[in-house]
Amino acid sequence: MKYRKLGTSELEVSEISLGCWTMGGLNWVDGRANGWANVNEDEITVAVKKAVDAGVNHFDNADVYGNGKAERMLARILKKLGLKSEEFIIATKMGHHSGTAGHAYEPAHIRHQCEQSLINLQRDFIDIYYFHHGRFDEHLEEAAATMDALVKEGKVRFKGQSGYTDAEFERAVPVVKPIVLQSRAHALDLQFITPGSAVANLLAKHNLSFVAFSPLCQGILLDKFDPENPPEFEAGDHRVGDKRFTTEFLRGVKPKLEKIKARFGSSTEDLAAVALNYILSFPNIGCVIPGFRNERQVNCNLAAASRSLSAADIEFIRKTFAE
Repeated sequence: MKYRKLGTSELEVSEISLGCWTMGGLNWVDGRANGWANVNEDEITVAVKKAVDAGVNHFDNADVYGNGKAERMLARILKKLGLKSEEFIIATKMGHHSGTAGHAYEPAHIRHQCEQSLINLQRDFIDIYYFHHGRFDEHLEEAAATMDALVKEGKVRFKGQSGYTDAEFERAVPVVKPIVLQSRAHALDLQFITPGSAVANLLAKHNLSFVAFSPLCQGILLDKFDPENPPEFEAGDHRVGDKRFTTEFLRGVKPKLEKIKARFGSSTEDLAAVALNYILSFPNIGCVIPGFRNERQVNCNLAAASRSLSAADIEFIRKTFAE
């Protein structure tokens, strides 16, 4: 396993880190599906051990993943495995779960969620605490000040900013002053990490790192789904109604994946290694954080650690998905 330093911090995270969203299980937030089906804690425990044994040292969580369930499960699993949580870099986020507050970024709510996450994670501090989105409305200045206070109090080591649009990042970064940004990045969506893009310019200007979630496009880049028999998901699974899991979208991706398989191999491990290493080839990438549900999925993610892409490979992948 290789490691990369995040921004201007001393944190060094494994290139292949793990996202914990799936650990929250089926879930709803404000009436909307926000979870994942088929989550088994025993299977996840085996998967975490496999990851840790391979050198994974960074887990990315959030208060909204199962409304605290994923944070609590991670803490239980590390304890069950006899591992000290403080020996790992644990990130979590707040912002999508507003509880009884009028706005998720009201200072009192930020503090409440931080304290609850510390309890859930069974820790005295959070290594990286993210604002989960950039929709601050009128609360940006006071939210940033509250986060700074949490850092001074020792409850948060480093600040992160997650977001979903250029505008969110451009407004938040100068005020929040995070060390790391987080958003989606995969071969079908490179908008935030392509050199010269608005967010890539922010990364370079402020010496920030980028943590890429959904680097496998939720399994679509693993050729996991049959376009002629698209998947159906349970109520509470956020993928219900997602156009990426429709026949039309999957048909469009299929020929591209066939080209990738012809050059790099057709196994799930082959496809995962290509997808993850492709994102890791971009400037300012700190790590990728694919999700996982079991040991098999972690093994596929770890396949990237022992493989590499040449400059010609990277250009081939770029052209294939740009078609």
